[in-house]
Amino acid sequence: MSETEVVQENTIPLLEIKNMTKTFGPVVALNDVDLTVQKGDVLGLIGENGSGKSTITSIAAGMQKATKVESMRYKGKDWAPSSMLDALDNCGEGAHGIGMIVQESGTIAGITVAENIFLGELDQFRVFKFGPISRRKLNKAANEALEAIGITNVRGNMPMAALDFQSRKLVEIAKIMLKDPDVIVVDETSTALAHDGRQILYNIINKYRGTEKAVIFISHDLDEIMEVCDTLTVLRDGKIIRSFKKDEFDADAIRTSMIGRELQGDYYRSDFTPSWQEEVVLECKNLVLGDSLKDISVQLHKGEILGVGGLSHCGMHTLGKVLFGAVKPQKGEVLVNGTPVKNEAFAMKKNIGYVSKDRDTESLALTASIKDNIAIGGMEKYAIKNFLIWDPSEKKYVDEQINNLSIKCSDRNQTTGTLSGGNKQKVVFGKWVGRGSEILILDCPTRGVDIGVKQAMYQLMLKLKEEGKAILMISEEMPELIGMSDRILIMKDGEIKKEFIRSAELTDAEIINYMI
Repeated sequence: MSETEVVQENTIPLLEIKNMTKTFGPVVALNDVDLTVQKGDVLGLIGENGSGKSTITSIAAGMQKATKVESMRYKGKDWAPSSMLDALDNCGEGAHGIGMIVQESGTIAGITVAENIFLGELDQFRVFKFGPISRRKLNKAANEALEAIGITNVRGNMPMAALDFQSRKLVEIAKIMLKDPDVIVVDETSTALAHDGRQILYNIINKYRGTEKAVIFISHDLDEIMEVCDTLTVLRDGKIIRSFKKDEFDADAIRTSMIGRELQGDYYRSDFTPSWQEEVVLECKNLVLGDSLKDISVQLHKGEILGVGGLSHCGMHTLGKVLFGAVKPQKGEVLVNGTPVKNEAFAMKKNIGYVSKDRDTESLALTASIKDNIAIGGMEKYAIKNFLIWDPSEKKYVDEQINNLSIKCSDRNQTTGTLSGGNKQKVVFGKWVGRGSEILILDCPTRGVDIGVKQAMYQLMLKLKEEGKAILMISEEMPELIGMSDRILIMKDGEIKKEFIRSAELTDAEIINYMI
């Protein structure tokens, strides 16, 4: 190859898309979009929910097909992967493809970690051609794949269903990285990870930076995307609005590009005075559950936003499930207004709502409509004598939640699984807020939600607080905990290590010292 040919090859983009359109019925997800990914770049994609970020990358990664595209080229050659496996592994001899770490679950629950990592490739571990699988070799190879990206607490022989949300996501990352793709798409993955998990992800991204490879990083966290990325492209309503270079990054300009207007009003709370009523509406006493909860006692007051933070395995997510009655502790009790919480149904009768971090598995029926997902939580609001469903009343109830939360959809009958991650989260919120829950347990409530909707959710939380509602907010986002909470409890290894009271002087560094 001549020197001129080498220079020309080095200037060819890794990925180049021209005039891509994607529609879902009447909804236009992408409208003649162009996207170029250069070697060595960490390219950020940001935009409101439903702006097209995940759609364009999922087409490039083989998850779905474009409705129309002028051209899509990878390493200078036409690119039309038939599947995600094809995009990742079958793009030419000696070549490395595009790997996508999806926003929600990219693993299968009913098999082991090792079987997930080598799904479709188990034949290489057979004792002989048609013989049984060597579990020892399979698990050893899986452990090596996990350790290669810095995961030591998850082993190949573990059942996938036994892992928490973060660990399942880390297994998915290990599976993708095993193929050594030249382009990795990180789709809202950091929102599933706590501080330790994010460091693993950031280490991978930093190894790609400035090499012959590239990263496409999708996030709603503006601070994070400005820190992690070299360039940034903003999408709105299926169109590219503007691209920024690192030296052009400006938070206000990016926000305005995202939503087409300047954000009005405060983002987090403007006051730094903690406030709540004396009445305790929800409490737990001496909860014990394995290594997750070790003699935990917590009180939530009327009109309080109580934040709970920590690393992913600290026990805070388990605490939320126990408080809602979804998981039974080995010892201790949960009381709502002085009455023991028996189970989830009892908690709902006592006006407790629960938003799970793992919305696709625990909070939504993805194959059901938006209407069914929202309506099931508030039947007593519209059903005649609590048993007869009057169709016009049900539709009116659902439409109110769709309008109040600005859920972007074709209509109330759209299948929930076809929504963007942020709009799915709004459906979950609508289910609980619509029914008038007096106590809300919110586990990572703004995960995968854009800044405009985040602001609306924060303002809604403040409105609920002012009405005397009580909110227990479990969060892995330090700015969110500091910005919204009256009190913050930090958990580590199943114990409460520190309590912070709302203050203008409280910093991330001060809190993290008690987490790690």
